[in-house]
Amino acid sequence: MDKQTYLPSVENDKINTTGHLQDSGLGTAPGPFWKTYFPRYTVKTSGPVFIEERPTVFHCLLMGVQHVLAMFGSTVIAPMLMGLDTNTALFFSGIGTLIFFCITGGRVPSYLGSSFGFIGVVASSTGYTYTPTAGPNPHIDVAAGGILICGLVLAAIGVIVLIAGHQWIEVIMPPVVTGTVVLTIGVHLSTSAFTSATQTSFDGWMAFTTIMIISLTSVYAPGAFRRLPILVGMVIGYLIHFACSRTGAAPEIDYTQVYNAKWFAAPTFVKPVFEAKAISTIVPVCVVLLAENLGHIKAVGAMAETSLDKYFGRAILGDAISTIVSSAGGGPGTTTYSENIGVMAVTKVFSTLIFLIAALIAVLLGFIQKFGAAINTIPSGVFGGLSIILFGLITVSGARIWVENGVDFKDSRNMLVAGIPVVIGASMQTTLKWGNFQLDGIGLPTFCCILLYQILRGTDNLKALYQKVKDRKNRRKQQDSVSELEEKQIE
Repeated sequence: MDKQTYLPSVENDKINTTGHLQDSGLGTAPGPFWKTYFPRYTVKTSGPVFIEERPTVFHCLLMGVQHVLAMFGSTVIAPMLMGLDTNTALFFSGIGTLIFFCITGGRVPSYLGSSFGFIGVVASSTGYTYTPTAGPNPHIDVAAGGILICGLVLAAIGVIVLIAGHQWIEVIMPPVVTGTVVLTIGVHLSTSAFTSATQTSFDGWMAFTTIMIISLTSVYAPGAFRRLPILVGMVIGYLIHFACSRTGAAPEIDYTQVYNAKWFAAPTFVKPVFEAKAISTIVPVCVVLLAENLGHIKAVGAMAETSLDKYFGRAILGDAISTIVSSAGGGPGTTTYSENIGVMAVTKVFSTLIFLIAALIAVLLGFIQKFGAAINTIPSGVFGGLSIILFGLITVSGARIWVENGVDFKDSRNMLVAGIPVVIGASMQTTLKWGNFQLDGIGLPTFCCILLYQILRGTDNLKALYQKVKDRKNRRKQQDSVSELEEKQIE
């Protein structure tokens, strides 16, 4: 099966022989709806594995585990910094990914984890400051209420995109903007990765070792292992650190939390409480989620050699509903995860079936406290090296969006739109506040990039939007004409 059988480009909506649009952005395809909504995966055992393909069952399971490991650190760290329950966050990341898979019809490879965009605004609206001994946030319910409303606003945007098309979003956030947002995310997060990798000189050596193992595995390892470089690098790096700790060359790994953790325990659910201050502070994060979704759609589409633009509305809606469901139970807001995009960049496996497996694993692990405690024992040097690989690939994915879409950097406007936000994201490690409104090192560059582009482009954007709306109307008229002609022929 060709990897684009059911993925025709919406930008070139063509009239097929039945007089219907070949693709309306709702995932239509020849045949009954229930048979074509989800992909019919074909097995592929070598080379890049695209969206409607899959590896063998065994490799699917291993890759599902690899994606869980890739997202795990960030998915539990983000709620930890907000004072939320990490098992609850892990559980809802799996539920959210299942929701996203269903709404997008399994056409968009993505994992939904805890969003870092909410950390600053939740801390501000609840007055919570994380320390190792701080305990849970006493105002989780207030934070959950604000996040839930943010999800509802994002859902409304998703519905508008489904109805009106995604073109207007692309006028507001074209490739120069989305590429910059993705690149800025990678650059901003790289600071924490480097800090983790260099806490001690031994951590630095372990980070270097982990990076080299992952890099060499992804290029020179036999086919089976070449698809699992993140997992291989993490396991070997962990074993090397463990062996060094036995000889006294490295710090001992503390397994106290593993011993004390229960085997099985249900996630902690909290009912949301709605307060105006928290809502006004948290809701603006939906713009960050919107930009992240668009950037990730562009990045994955470029890597998978398949345009996913037509699924943008459903991707936003999937992320929004995931955020609503998560916050309704006291969990964090969710977003499509850059870490897992990094894994796809390394493995060249884009099968959405892998994310379905990863989601089911995450839901199960949300009930197993010892697993979370064990993952938290990964040495900082190993985790730092892994993070450098993943965030580096995210950064390059942003630049790839520029290249794939032919962004003209001879134009000084594009240079300013791209350069200023990247520098802000790279250097900003605090939260900027204007009353109740706050932005972190991802949110501020995102807003800056969008606003700067609109200001420097002036009326060009309005003309572009008008032309796209006009073209869409003309295509609809052509569709109606063909349908009327066929009806007359039938009569």
